[in-house]
Amino acid sequence: MAKNLELSIRNQCAILVLNRPEIRNAFDDELIANLAKTLRKLDADDSVRAVVLMGAGPAFCAGADLNWMKRMAGYTLERNYADAKALADMLKTLDRLSKPTIARVHGSAYAGGVGLVAACDIAIGTVEAEFALTESKLGLSPATISPYVIRAMGERMAHRYFLTAEKFSAAEAYRIGLLSELCLPGELDDKINELLGHIVLGGKSALAQIKDLIRAVSRGPIDDTMIDGTAQRIAEIRVSKEGREGIASFLGKRKPAWAAALEAGASAKAPAPKSKKSKNPKKK
Repeated sequence: MAKNLELSIRNQCAILVLNRPEIRNAFDDELIANLAKTLRKLDADDSVRAVVLMGAGPAFCAGADLNWMKRMAGYTLERNYADAKALADMLKTLDRLSKPTIARVHGSAYAGGVGLVAACDIAIGTVEAEFALTESKLGLSPATISPYVIRAMGERMAHRYFLTAEKFSAAEAYRIGLLSELCLPGELDDKINELLGHIVLGGKSALAQIKDLIRAVSRGPIDDTMIDGTAQRIAEIRVSKEGREGIASFLGKRKPAWAAALEAGASAKAPAPKSKKSKNPKKK
């Protein structure tokens, strides 16, 4: 694993750590490429049931690395497009991962860091976390992260925070839907472990199909095509091997095979590592 990214897998849950604490996990083209590559590998790994994304040190992710931004300033339009497309594709990979994803948010999450939070299925943040979409103050636009952030906070709040670039609190992030839940700093890992314990008891195929269902239903009109599509989806999953086992276990008042196997092998909970401390974090 690259030095700017750490991965551990425990009890079928992957813990993916942005590891640039000295610059508050700001990302550059190298980290973006490594993150995209690792996410694709995790998506293809049948043993992984869920993915937790977190940052080492005092912050979740401060957005773009200043040195990377300096390099971008000298790029041609064509090279800027290729550079931006790599970020857009990484966010798409995170968003479309077939496994449930949880953002573990502490400290600051700025600009592209907000995009990472929004692209995850669930985002748990501490009450001390802080957010900002700072692009307009640099004469830029939050274009690549916008599909995920607007989906999370809604169009109205996106107008405010995209245009003002003001900082906002974890409480506000929770109020507008960017965060799924708030907790005290010392409770963050326990809360994520609790969620993982629930997630890994679900059927693998069911979880992937539920994610696809949400994408399909939330982005279209409730017309005859959608209604027929939802009926087709449930019919197909009912006759699948996993669906038949789930129904049989319920009727037989026993645990489904995947949950019984998990219980026999290990605890359903996968403890997330504590945030790493940076000895000399640089303030941005």
